Amino acid sequence: MSYGIKLKVWGDYACFTRPEMKVERVSYDVMTPSAARGILEAIYWKPAITWVIDRIHVLNPIRFDNIRRNELAGKLPAGTIKKAMKDGCSPVEVFIEDNRQQRAAMVLRDVSCVIEAHFEFNGDEDNNAAKHKEIFDRRARNGQCFHHPYLGCREFPAHFELLEDGIPQSSIVGEQNLGWMLHDMDFQNNMEAKFFRAEMRNGIIEVPPFDGKGVKA
Repeated sequence: MSYGIKLKVWGDYACFTRPEMKVERVSYDVMTPSAARGILEAIYWKPAITWVIDRIHVLNPIRFDNIRRNELAGKLPAGTIKKAMKDGCSPVEVFIEDNRQQRAAMVLRDVSCVIEAHFEFNGDEDNNAAKHKEIFDRRARNGQCFHHPYLGCREFPAHFELLEDGIPQSSIVGEQNLGWMLHDMDFQNNMEAKFFRAEMRNGIIEVPPFDGKGVKA
């Protein structure tokens, strides 16, 4: 039995932000592996397993839109967080009305793709692969999730559908070098960002293993 999954996700807009852009948001051309992992974890997450992204199929042509978004101008002070942790009652809050800043963003529109992935076990406990696969399939089939998945930013919700047969044909033909793309964060090594060279062939991006030679910090 195969324990891989195929999940179709789509939405009106998406923004998979390039980390090198410090102020204005500019999206990658396609979904990043870390964003794909976040969508799968929103549907089914367990401490015993880790989702590994194998391929991303881009179904629709890549189109961009320029929009303006309301964002916070600053962050919560570290002292406020420490005080709340210490006394357990200090408010941890920020009001957008007092701290609003409008920024430009270059986002994707009419996004549709398929995530191919599998899971690996983190330890010796709860390692019944068939059980985890059946639970994910049931939750995805019924539209269940721990929190609603999104396409890069929370204001861009993602619709999803479990694919139990074939994968739809992409409308993108040919090869395209997308340059360096964020793979994921190395949570065991001081939150270090890891990147890989993304190449799309006929709408399909093969994602290398996180510890592979092609993945760089």
